[in-house]
Amino acid sequence: MRAFIFPGQGSQLVGMGKAFAEAFATAREVFEEVDDALGQRLSRVMWEGPPLDLELTENTQPAIVAHSMAIVRVLQRDAGLDLARHARLAAGHSLGEYSALCAAGAFTLADTARLVRIRGQAMQAAAPVGSGGMTALLGISIDDAAKIVDEAGGAGVIVIANDNAPGQVVISGETAALDRAAEIAKSKGAKRAIPLPVSTPNHSPLLKSAGEAMREALEQVVIRPPAVPVVSNVTAAEVSEPETIRRLLVEQITSRVRWRETVSGFRALGVSTTVEAGGGKVLTGMVRRIDPELATVSIDSPKDIETFATTL
Repeated sequence: MRAFIFPGQGSQLVGMGKAFAEAFATAREVFEEVDDALGQRLSRVMWEGPPLDLELTENTQPAIVAHSMAIVRVLQRDAGLDLARHARLAAGHSLGEYSALCAAGAFTLADTARLVRIRGQAMQAAAPVGSGGMTALLGISIDDAAKIVDEAGGAGVIVIANDNAPGQVVISGETAALDRAAEIAKSKGAKRAIPLPVSTPNHSPLLKSAGEAMREALEQVVIRPPAVPVVSNVTAAEVSEPETIRRLLVEQITSRVRWRETVSGFRALGVSTTVEAGGGKVLTGMVRRIDPELATVSIDSPKDIETFATTL
């Protein structure tokens, strides 16, 4: 069976989704629905830029969701995809968890677009620009990363934010602590310590106020039982109960993204193939590093949709 997986922030690119909109009326409807929900021509920003506008967190997050959902809707309406029949579960990386829930029918598309816009705004407002950020540690195990974080903690707040794949851990926190952690990581044999192009310390306690903002926003929307279970970033376990989904999405803002653990558990749950909807194969690359025995499919072009449709 398949797991449909959805990318998070960082997969945005000017031009994203345009080929799907040109090829499929269903995709155009998705972009129009998101534009209407936000009261903004987000699709124009996605297709024409400028890049700085697309990279604003409040635009990036709904843009990535819109791109993923355009692919899913085309598969559903034009290719006959039925998640309940054709998938075992869905999962998303950070922001991508909202795409997964939308694809599975837990949220409407309009509610999802509005939620992730609030999420982006709240995350940016939670920490002043320059006060914190995120750093990728390459060539370091999760255990070594934990030791680095503990040692760097004297310089400020710092935590493991993303356990992405073997040898790829992202840390998050205050700038001084991140700088100290990068020095320690090199002394412990890390291949590289790369500051990420984000202005917020995502998935850290520094975003507590953003979590509260999401609690309020999520209280205003209906969450339906998803057509297939969605794996939570917080627990790396399946979730289907609406109130549990609501609670875990609040916790997700300040909690670690357990992507390595999520993918490591797929085969035990009956998953043999992952299908990435948009994202430029970023998650597919992680899947191959985590479990090379899983088959992988990435859908990034109209031709990919046509090819995948023949497998349903």
